[in-house]
Amino acid sequence: MNRKTNLYVLAAMLFVALLAMPAVSAVSHETETADGDNENTVIAAEKISYGYIAIGAGLAIGLAGIGTGIAQSHTGAAAVGAVAEDRGNFANSLIFIAIPETVVILGFVIANQIMGLTGH
Repeated sequence: MNRKTNLYVLAAMLFVALLAMPAVSAVSHETETADGDNENTVIAAEKISYGYIAIGAGLAIGLAGIGTGIAQSHTGAAAVGAVAEDRGNFANSLIFIAIPETVVILGFVIANQIMGLTGH
């Protein structure tokens, strides 16, 4: 796919994520007990925040993966070309291929930290 198509796919994915956001954070209506207490207020607020936290964690991993895929497509092609010309470039090429992977690992760590905040 070319860059313009990639941009359209990314825009469509973000649009779908925005449409899904209210469904993820949807909360059932609060019910009051006969005493007039509203026991579900804390539970409802926790469900709303957990939905948005899950979306944030998913975006952290997803966008990191997309960025790494784009970066590795360019560096991978260059690394294969360099190794094809000279076998001595294999170690350097392997290092340059592994560097973008750290972005996905960082995205995973951030998502793990975000989800760890909820205590679930």
